[in-house]
Amino acid sequence: MSPKTSRRTGTSAGTHLGPEWLTPRRLAGLVLAALVLVFVFENTRTTRIKLLGTLVTMPLWLALLATGLIGALAGALAASRRG
Repeated sequence: MSPKTSRRTGTSAGTHLGPEWLTPRRLAGLVLAALVLVFVFENTRTTRIKLLGTLVTMPLWLALLATGLIGALAGALAASRRG
């Protein structure tokens, strides 16, 4: 069998620490997302925002959340183009 198709067998396969999906990068992303959500929901007052020439009144948390989602989408699109 080639190394790519071989399977782990024996008792050493389950001795890793933590789940395989929890990499340092994903853990950092989860911590950052939690901090962003705490920041967003701490700012609940209503605010006025000039949006494309019109004045919109909306909760500040909604504006922050929308901005964060747009930023995350832009980052994901930029990262996917790198290949």
